[in-house]
Amino acid sequence: MGQQQLLLIILGVIIVGIAIAVGLSLFSAQSVQANKDAITNDLNNLAANAYQYRIRPSSMGGGSNSYTGYSIPSKLRTNENASYTIVSNSGNGIVLMGTSIQNSGNTGQVQIGTDGRSIANGWSYVGDFQ
Repeated sequence: MGQQQLLLIILGVIIVGIAIAVGLSLFSAQSVQANKDAITNDLNNLAANAYQYRIRPSSMGGGSNSYTGYSIPSKLRTNENASYTIVSNSGNGIVLMGTSIQNSGNTGQVQIGTDGRSIANGWSYVGDFQ
């Protein structure tokens, strides 16, 4: 083989290697974003569950306008996306956190106010989710 043919083979191998590396990088980024989106959705569902507890009268097992006494139902504490915990519960607000199953360094957190919605700047993310 001539030198030109060897250089073309080497150049082809380098280009294929770069393409594989870029593809893996894109796949990894998509996986992290999908996990973040799933945790955000789960935290929204937990916030709705907590708010339902808050507005339910105590005679029906609710909080009577308070988050005090709320606990995450056992079936919702963990799933294929994350494990969920209550960080703080002041009665008038509650902070929920989801820790990713894929990477425990990735967490999402939301602060819920008295109206059942996240407060201003109530969402925060740590790890690869930032």
